[in-house]
Amino acid sequence: MKKSVVLLTISICFSFFINAQNITIIHTGTLLDTPGDDPKNNRSIIIENGIIKDVKKGFVSAKDLDLTETDVAIIDLKNKFVLPGLIDLHTHITKEREPGKNPHEWTTLNDEDYAFRAVPYLKRTLHAGFTTVRNLGADPNLINAAKRSVNMGVVEGPRIIASTGAVSPTGGHADFHGYRHEILEAVDKRVGICNGPDDCSRAVRDLVKQGADVIKITATGGVLSNTNAGVGQQLTDDELRSIVETAHSLGRKVAAHAHEAEGVNAALRAGVNSIEHGSYLNDESIKLFLEKDAYLVPTLLAGVSVAEELKINKNIPANVAEKILQVAPVVEASFKKALKAKVKIAFGTDSGVSKHGTNAREFEIMVAYGMDENEAIKSATVTASELLGMSEKLGTIETGKIADIIAVGGSPLENISTLMHVTFVMKAGIVYKK
Repeated sequence: MKKSVVLLTISICFSFFINAQNITIIHTGTLLDTPGDDPKNNRSIIIENGIIKDVKKGFVSAKDLDLTETDVAIIDLKNKFVLPGLIDLHTHITKEREPGKNPHEWTTLNDEDYAFRAVPYLKRTLHAGFTTVRNLGADPNLINAAKRSVNMGVVEGPRIIASTGAVSPTGGHADFHGYRHEILEAVDKRVGICNGPDDCSRAVRDLVKQGADVIKITATGGVLSNTNAGVGQQLTDDELRSIVETAHSLGRKVAAHAHEAEGVNAALRAGVNSIEHGSYLNDESIKLFLEKDAYLVPTLLAGVSVAEELKINKNIPANVAEKILQVAPVVEASFKKALKAKVKIAFGTDSGVSKHGTNAREFEIMVAYGMDENEAIKSATVTASELLGMSEKLGTIETGKIADIIAVGGSPLENISTLMHVTFVMKAGIVYKK
């Protein structure tokens, strides 16, 4: 046991050796410090205790800062394209779909199994350049433990903003489906299932009590719930208003899973901060997005992933397969409609539906559907940090921001697929991949 502890300690110390000094200087060849703007050449990023202290022209040395070389760590990224750490606003970081897996495997597993499985998901996501994620749905104990472990440096992973569970009506998308009542009663730990405005207000408060940083709701049915309830509106207008009012009174933003336009529009009228998926948008949807200053988190990768899975996974229930065939083909048109109308689009993948660590495929799809490369990167940095309410800390490489910095070998402004191959990752001043 003692030997294992010593080896673990050595491993952690070795991983973080490059940051033994308090001050780090990164020399960048090309720097996209503010996505959406033009990149800059030959800059030095000066970092102290995990915070960006300055960005200077040219390549600054320790001597230029009146310091000795032993006081400073120099990181040479002169032949790299450097940009802010990426933000994925819709993940399920503690699980991952596996097409060949027994769909009833969960009946044999303990909570600890899921905790161990989550460790590589966290690491793969961080090493893919995503230094912050908003996790919209997970076992509350598991996601809170993952969040604490990442913050303490026990495991490698992105910064986590978590919803814990979700608010859903009984029988809705975030309820538990497909098993005998006795089984559901024995294993279901959801506190967010509600019926009526008062009960839905209670559900929000219970989720906040569990530690939710943001409130996720299922305004409509969903594709992957094993029920033939469709993807139309499920929470009533009164329930939606109650949820949003309660969440905002407790300082929490609301992310609304919503597919069909009726449910999207009802959620927007109620005042949600973001629509997740938004597969069927109509003219009223666009008008409401602009009036309410709300964000669309399109999760295009989810639609592509389930359509790909349907071709090879014979275990997909008929109810789910039918909804995949219904929803996947319409997503592109809604995204293009929002893009044309200049709706604020923020980056999210629904990773867990897709493979963790492949989050940057979302960029490829966004660009294929008509978004400019720089705007796509902006959606995962500047715009994403705005939706999180963390613009003062994240989203750009500027004085006073947290030092979340990544690098790739070529320009993603010329080839967005370059972001699939991140070569350098720093989160809060600590280098995790080099």
